[in-house]
Amino acid sequence: MIDKGVVRGIPRVNIEKKICGACLLGKQTRQVFPQASSFRASKKLELVHGDLCGPITPSTAAGNRYIFVLIDDYSRYMWTVLMQEKSEAFTKFKNFKNLVEQEAGTRIQTFRTDRGGEFLSHEFTRFCETSGIKRHLTAPYTPQQNGVVERRNRTLMEMTRSIMKHMHVPNYLWGEARKEANSHHIRIFGCIGYAKVEKPQLKKLDDRSRVLVHLGTEPGSKAYRLLEPQGRKIIVSRDVVFDESKGWNWSHSNSAQGDNKEFKVIFGEFGNRGIQEIWENDGIERFNGETKMIGGSNDEQVENSPSYNIAETHEEETEDTEDTETQESPEVELRRSTREKFTPKYLEDYVLLAIEEGERLLLCLNNEPNNFYEARESGEWMLACEDEIRSIEKNNTWTLMELPHGAKAIGLKWVFKLKRNSDGSINKHKARLVAKGYVQRYGIDFEEVFAPVARLETIRFLIGLAASRGWEIHHLDVKTAFLHGELKEIVYVSQPEGFEVKGSENKVYKLHKALYGLRQAPRAWNNKLNQILMELKFVKCSKEPSVYRKAIGDSLLLIAVYVDDLFVTGTNRRIIDEFKDEMATKFDMSDLGKLTYYLGMEVKQHDGGIMLNQKRYALKILEEAGMENSNPVHTPMESGLKLSKAGDETDIDATLFRKNVGCLRYLLHTRPNLCYSVGVLSRYMQNPKESHGVAMKQCLRYLQGTTTLGLTFERSTSKVPRLIGYSDSSHNVDPDDGKSTTGHIFYLGESPITWCSQKQETVALSSCEAEFMAGTEAARQAIWLQDLLGEITGTTRERVVIRIDNQSAIALTKNPVFHGRSKHIHTRYHFIRECVENEQIEVEHVPGEKQKADILTKALGRIKFKEMRDLMGVQDLEKTDFKLKGENVEVSLKKA
Repeated sequence: MIDKGVVRGIPRVNIEKKICGACLLGKQTRQVFPQASSFRASKKLELVHGDLCGPITPSTAAGNRYIFVLIDDYSRYMWTVLMQEKSEAFTKFKNFKNLVEQEAGTRIQTFRTDRGGEFLSHEFTRFCETSGIKRHLTAPYTPQQNGVVERRNRTLMEMTRSIMKHMHVPNYLWGEARKEANSHHIRIFGCIGYAKVEKPQLKKLDDRSRVLVHLGTEPGSKAYRLLEPQGRKIIVSRDVVFDESKGWNWSHSNSAQGDNKEFKVIFGEFGNRGIQEIWENDGIERFNGETKMIGGSNDEQVENSPSYNIAETHEEETEDTEDTETQESPEVELRRSTREKFTPKYLEDYVLLAIEEGERLLLCLNNEPNNFYEARESGEWMLACEDEIRSIEKNNTWTLMELPHGAKAIGLKWVFKLKRNSDGSINKHKARLVAKGYVQRYGIDFEEVFAPVARLETIRFLIGLAASRGWEIHHLDVKTAFLHGELKEIVYVSQPEGFEVKGSENKVYKLHKALYGLRQAPRAWNNKLNQILMELKFVKCSKEPSVYRKAIGDSLLLIAVYVDDLFVTGTNRRIIDEFKDEMATKFDMSDLGKLTYYLGMEVKQHDGGIMLNQKRYALKILEEAGMENSNPVHTPMESGLKLSKAGDETDIDATLFRKNVGCLRYLLHTRPNLCYSVGVLSRYMQNPKESHGVAMKQCLRYLQGTTTLGLTFERSTSKVPRLIGYSDSSHNVDPDDGKSTTGHIFYLGESPITWCSQKQETVALSSCEAEFMAGTEAARQAIWLQDLLGEITGTTRERVVIRIDNQSAIALTKNPVFHGRSKHIHTRYHFIRECVENEQIEVEHVPGEKQKADILTKALGRIKFKEMRDLMGVQDLEKTDFKLKGENVEVSLKKA
């Protein structure tokens, strides 16, 4: 008023404006945002706005939950990209950049977004820096600074909702409606369309069109995009007649599609819930009385259900205390959350109780009881249980007593197993009482648990030694072996199911000796067996702790221990029978006679030697893989095939792939010709791709035609057969890391006993270096075999011959030549040179066509593969067995 001269006589006072901290703390508000932007781009792609809209529920049929919206500030042209996760924003932006820059003929100069983590990642920032793109970031909690795209997000969602509501389209089709809202559709979204059927073999009276739902135009095509509601399939067609006055009856398609019901055994989200009944035709899935919609929409239920603000309700109640005291407050109906629940990615391939379910399924297939209640219905299984209890009581394994205060008893469980012969017939019914040792704690209930067992290459070594000298091999089994192990710890167990002592059901057993299932049981049994064998004057081999030898004059007796299976061979039958009698006085033994089946390997002993194969196991592999009727091939891997990680290929079932690899690896104990192909497949078990699956099928098809292949250990004329090894390497065969493959095979006389095919640990710069490192690995194996042979036979250790087909590598093993090409080789690989100097190993040259280890390092062609397979000693045992029988018949005819 003073400034405008309305009032006179009032003195003018100059007031100095000051900042009041208390006022700001109590009253500060946000500053006013400008009505219009102060900057507008003057050319295309000078400024691009970007933002994510979502998550949107329900997700689309493809699992998309977000819309990536990008707008050019100059033209206001908009691009929309669907995404499943926020983390895809970087990849989508790179694709968008390449596309628009090629179309517009210019580069993106500035990119404006909010401060979301998907836009501030290190890779996103580095990409923009290297591409010369400036970043404009909005202030925190200030979406108004990116108002162009924020307002367009709202417009886009409003248009999408309106289009869908107009034709009553289900919510899972919002991704299609978003396209239509963005592309100026010329037909009503969701209307009925009659698409021409293009099947070439239509009958005279078949329909010429089918009724579909219009979703817009197909990007990049002059055609319409339509939906088949029953199968939720997208159909692209050019010949369509639209009826824009009609829409699809979605409620009818979800509820009245027939009364047929189907039962399926399926796995639920968290494990198998048993048999689940599915009403596929009415769109409802029922699990144990619960009902949920499949692919339907719950929006109408959510909108119609009452919603209350809990804070406001509480405030009203505090203000109107008298009313709440006199009147009963109405019950608040809570709204069910519509948020989608997602299983963590690390649990995607996990099935709860999958192992237990698989074990139960296998028990059903093998006609083996799952528990005692199933077994008690069979007389054979009850007799097996009674035999197990008698063995335990005969061995004084436990004593019945009251459970001491503070002690806990370990539960017991019956395990039932059918023991089969090599031909698959039932040998006996075996019932085992097992303790639930998984509840034991290390340091409290047990200490050491390790117990050595014979390695399979040791078993082959002993078979080769026995065959060369014409020895018989016998098989002994210790009944209830673990019950003989003496316990050092105090352990209490509950009474076995079905064999409780009447009147003492609440008592427990105190163990004096081990039971199957206890963590310390294997070690206790091994210590007991070791003690007994030492009493019988056996000597444990230092190079193989599970092998024992006993010299009786000029006779020699050898024992190999694999848990409770005893592999027995010796100079003559008399000392073997004496050993059986001695063991029968110590343990309850099962004399299985001559060895015919051992650890999945079929053994045939004849006058000329011993044959070893795994035919039954190979057939089982093919049956489980579903390849028993496949067409056989001549090689396990195509010649020259080089597999890689193949990150751009489609994933396959990793569990099935790993299972097949594991089965094939155990088959290698009698099939060295498969070593290379199975070894290559083993490298990709972590993330197998389609190409690896094809290679696996090739290997299984080769197995289908060669199930009768195996090894023959022939009788030798020399007293102690000589050890001869072959070492080879293929240089730079792995396309991923350039590493070479090492292969070696050792023979005892003419019989193969041990072999290996593996990728080298370091990259070799030349074939000479690769051969030199492969020779070192072979030398390590040769030293062990040399010491083992000398210790078992009691003879002087002779030099082991290793044959290599590379002259440069041989020269390098004898002298430090080629310094320029070998100075970088790691010291550990010079071990072979020291062995040659000490005259432990002799290195010889062998021509490439006679290199028996060549098949272990690369995929060979059909003819070459068969030649090398025969050269290394893998034979068709059925033909060999037929020849042997034919010779016997011929001899009997001459005698007649």
